[in-house]
Amino acid sequence: MRVRGAMKVKVISILEDNYMYLVIEEQSKEAIAVDPAVPHRLLEIVKREGVSLTAVLTTHHHWDHARGNEALLKDVPGLRVYGGDDRIGGLTDKVTDTQELKFNSINVRCLFTPCHTSGHMCYFVWEDECTDAPAVFTGDTLFVGGCGQFFEGTAEQMYHNLTQVLGSLPQDTKVFCGHEYTIKNLKFAMLVEPENEKVKEMLSWAKDRDDNDKPTVPSTLMDEFEYNPFLRLSEEGVQKFTGKTDPIEVLRVLRKEKDKFKKPKERVPPHAMLALEWGLLRP
Repeated sequence: MRVRGAMKVKVISILEDNYMYLVIEEQSKEAIAVDPAVPHRLLEIVKREGVSLTAVLTTHHHWDHARGNEALLKDVPGLRVYGGDDRIGGLTDKVTDTQELKFNSINVRCLFTPCHTSGHMCYFVWEDECTDAPAVFTGDTLFVGGCGQFFEGTAEQMYHNLTQVLGSLPQDTKVFCGHEYTIKNLKFAMLVEPENEKVKEMLSWAKDRDDNDKPTVPSTLMDEFEYNPFLRLSEEGVQKFTGKTDPIEVLRVLRKEKDKFKKPKERVPPHAMLALEWGLLRP
């Protein structure tokens, strides 16, 4: 996925539903990794692309985002690991809100977004002298069609993250999130706003992407405001669903309902049922 003139973002699916990213500056052939939780896979791609890995941006300390850092530090001399939480393994440089980092022509602004974890950072990335859309790596704060769980924070914090920190970025910003949750998120969005045509359209598109084993990232902020209920807190349909009008209370109820939301269990195929009965598969 090409984001800017001389900057390329490689979307790498890992684990069950995670994404890690490799941001390549094509002129210098230097690269930055975001949440590289499977280090050997990352290094294979780094080698294949013919680039040198100079830095890691970690959004938060959870193992499925940060567990590759220590191994990468051993394998890549001089590597720097950036993040906003002392719990991040292999952290070499702790960053603060609005701090800016420079990697040749690539600029990174660190955006403090506590809630999913108390030290969560998003990273806004743009390139010098380029008019193409910037990118934001949102970890587990903003997803396509959804937002992260409030493990270590409050609805007030997430409201600030979504509306003030991320929502105020340029509307054409490309959103690269930490997980492929899009179909489940959009099924919930359909429950919230059953008449929203954009949600229906996006859900159909996401299912098609899934059928073809393709990612649904990136989206754009502009798109998210059209179908993501967590960014549509003042919309009549979303308020009606939650029974609230204050946007923070709307968000609080939405998140509680999403936590309870489960997609219908898929029926086990008949041949699998027979295999279970015959003891060929363990339940």
